Amino acid sequence: MEQRANGKTIILSTHLLDMIENICDFYVMIDSGKLLRQGMLNEILNNDKCSTLEELYLYLAKTDKDDFSKEEIEYMLKVGAEIKRMQKQGIPHPCLAGKTLGMIFQKSSTRTRIAFEVGMYQLGGHALFLSPRDIQIGRGETIKDIALVLSRMLDGIMIRTFDHDEVLELAHWASIPIINGLTDLLHPTQVIGDLMTIKEHKGELKGLKLAFIGDGNNVAHSLLFGGAKVGMDVVIASPGGFEPDAKILAVAQKDATETGATLAVVKDPEEAAADADVIYTDVWASMGQEDQAPEKEQQFLAYQVNSRLMSLAKKDAIVLHCLPAKRDKEITDEVMDGPQSVVFDEAENRLHAHKAIMALTM
Repeated sequence: MEQRANGKTIILSTHLLDMIENICDFYVMIDSGKLLRQGMLNEILNNDKCSTLEELYLYLAKTDKDDFSKEEIEYMLKVGAEIKRMQKQGIPHPCLAGKTLGMIFQKSSTRTRIAFEVGMYQLGGHALFLSPRDIQIGRGETIKDIALVLSRMLDGIMIRTFDHDEVLELAHWASIPIINGLTDLLHPTQVIGDLMTIKEHKGELKGLKLAFIGDGNNVAHSLLFGGAKVGMDVVIASPGGFEPDAKILAVAQKDATETGATLAVVKDPEEAAADADVIYTDVWASMGQEDQAPEKEQQFLAYQVNSRLMSLAKKDAIVLHCLPAKRDKEITDEVMDGPQSVVFDEAENRLHAHKAIMALTM
């Protein structure tokens, strides 16, 4: 600041956007060698209706990097349905014959591994499982080097990890498709399967109301993005302090404005469930938060999906859960095994949705 006061010109390069927000006079935002925005702070924020540089970057990173459009998502769901039909009728569909998918699992999973591994086999290709013992992201070898090497040997990479930035960096350096199998921030492949399941049971997505009851986690974030894209109203009901990330909501709201969807975050689960077409829940303590489970169970007692909560939704409402479930915690046996539950249809559709994602991107 002293040098600035003396008339010196200072060029500051940083990823700490919140730190520089009130320091600089002129901003240049660059990503992957591409100029995203430049100008005075108020000018570049107001143009995209963002309130902070972090929100602006999140919006631009999402919208300027070949993000899927509404039409592309709808086509993906259509392909998933066709692949499912072919698989059920025993019709071979080896569209990825000779190709190999590398599956990086920093975070273990039952459904994700099986869906991608079996899916790749059914598409005629091969899936290679890479555990933390096989590949240590950011430890011993840089993500850049891993991406550059794997890009020369594989046709695509699915990564399931904790830190979302690892996926972004892998995608930055790789020259092959990168599929986000889950991070602590987002779970997009899950939601493609969810949308496919809802469409199967409801016919259309636009205009439906989905109520997510529970922790404002990665699944909630991706439901906000997915619902906004297809014109589906999404209400998240979470206790205070466990709401979805406000920046995620702000970015999703931009898509919702275009599709006519409404997005809301409330504290009252009954308000969220009222007249809902879809009731969705997830575990209260995600993987890596096991030590928080006892405390969170007390804070989330009023957020259980049970018959009383279901009575507030529409009579033909369906129930989803991304699994694994803590039965009689976030959802009762009565509801999960009841006639309105499509939880296991949803689990199966992970296979068909993941096959569609691979078929269209690899």
